[in-house]
Amino acid sequence: MSDFRKIVRANMKSLVDWFGCYDAVAETFNARWGGGASKGTVSKKVSGNLDWTVADVIALEDASGRYPVTRMLARRLERSPALAGGSLLQDGCSIAKESGEAISAILAADQSTCADEKAQAISEVDEALFALRQARSRLEASMSPGASR
Repeated sequence: MSDFRKIVRANMKSLVDWFGCYDAVAETFNARWGGGASKGTVSKKVSGNLDWTVADVIALEDASGRYPVTRMLARRLERSPALAGGSLLQDGCSIAKESGEAISAILAADQSTCADEKAQAISEVDEALFALRQARSRLEASMSPGASR
């Protein structure tokens, strides 16, 4: 299994290098999330003495327009196998439930200026996508040779 912490550190170091200096990275954090970050904090994170936070990843990826950590995490999800238990009927029910919740959250986010509503909609869409991926994995597994139909 890969050491995801090392991979995240390498990706984040690459993003920090893109910014050119620790001061620029600290100012990016401060502009996005409020004060508190310094080049010393960034230095400790780059060296591995402190871990990167999700907020750090979001701030640097959004500011640079590059998304290496997010892509790595997405690939991790795509490789997840279908659950051993369950059935296609249960998958269908889950898809209907999660999709309905996603639609409701999207409509609420559209009518709101609140970032929390938009974040909730993103979360609900992700849950619907996960339900769809589970069903697809189960369908693909049922088509493999030797699978019971």
